[in-house]
Amino acid sequence: METRPTAAETQPALRWMDHAWRDALCVAFSAAVWLTVADIEWREHRALFFVEVVLGAAAFVLVHFRRRAPVPIALVIAAMSAVSGVAAGPATLAAVSVATRRDLRQVLLVGAANFAAAQTWTTIAPFADNDEVITTVVNFVVNAGMMGWGLYIGTRREIMWTLRTRAERAETEQDLRLGQARSTERARIAREMHDVLAHRITQVSMQAGALAFRDDLDSQRLREGLGQIQSQANDALHELRDVLGVLREDDPGPLTARPQPTYADIPALVAEARDLGLEVDWSDLVDATTPVPPATGRTVYRIVQEGITNVRKHAPGSEVAISSTGDPRSGITVVLANPLADPVADPAHTRRAGAPGAGLGLVGLRERTELRGGRLDQRTEGATFVLEAWLPWTA
Repeated sequence: METRPTAAETQPALRWMDHAWRDALCVAFSAAVWLTVADIEWREHRALFFVEVVLGAAAFVLVHFRRRAPVPIALVIAAMSAVSGVAAGPATLAAVSVATRRDLRQVLLVGAANFAAAQTWTTIAPFADNDEVITTVVNFVVNAGMMGWGLYIGTRREIMWTLRTRAERAETEQDLRLGQARSTERARIAREMHDVLAHRITQVSMQAGALAFRDDLDSQRLREGLGQIQSQANDALHELRDVLGVLREDDPGPLTARPQPTYADIPALVAEARDLGLEVDWSDLVDATTPVPPATGRTVYRIVQEGITNVRKHAPGSEVAISSTGDPRSGITVVLANPLADPVADPAHTRRAGAPGAGLGLVGLRERTELRGGRLDQRTEGATFVLEAWLPWTA
């Protein structure tokens, strides 16, 4: 539920032109009221004539301060208008200003004060012919009309303020949504770039490091190793182009991205790791009667890919055991376990490891897993590092 704005929030700022036309209307209204008796007062009631002029001039000055204390000033000017027809214009402006605040108690108080003042003035003013009934009806209609006009103005101002505030709020919320969407998209792209490229670049780095470490290779085996490096670098280049192609929204050409990996692509990933010299024990116990959903399978694929990449980075030469179990009811659980690198048993590890890690792989995997409604846990069991993930079947 929206709260009502204050009068200060809805009232427009007044420039000199705004003051000018309001003063002009006050002068016109005062003239219409007072000139009906001004000539008689000048001839027969000279003192009352000057009292009306002085009080009217004071009312014209005082009405310019109505926004500082609307109700007190409106009541004071109404009292002045009880003995000064010249003050009728400022009294009307002050009363309308109070009515724009849309406070019923204030509207009734000021409206009643102005009606009483009008009745008083029409009683003491030296009219040539004054019908009390008609005068009372006219005074009531005029006062009710000016208070109603003030309420209309206040309602219109509040509606305009509400519409403007809602528009500004909508623009702010849209900017926030756009900012959040950009942040989410940047995080998604960062995860995708890491998942796609880190595996390939790590393989290139590890193979290059192995070739640099080995000094007993003949030319044929060296050429084979360099050929594998070239093949991995080409694969990394193609996958980089796939990711960048998706980002080129202004490219009118067809998309060239290859299909995203699924659960069925994991055996090929494991076979590739074995071909590159990594010992992988792969156990697939997932229910084969129901295909794994593509989104879930893609997340599992990235988890296995990151696990293999981490082993090649941080524990080269060790064996990694990968197992996956699950069914549509219990979801999918993936466990990767590999021995921790022992620098004492393998003092050359630091020279052969090669590929530096930024520590963002597991962070990205955890974000990806949680976005799919799953969880990711990493722990150390003795001398074994364990990475375990669970995903709902319909992630």
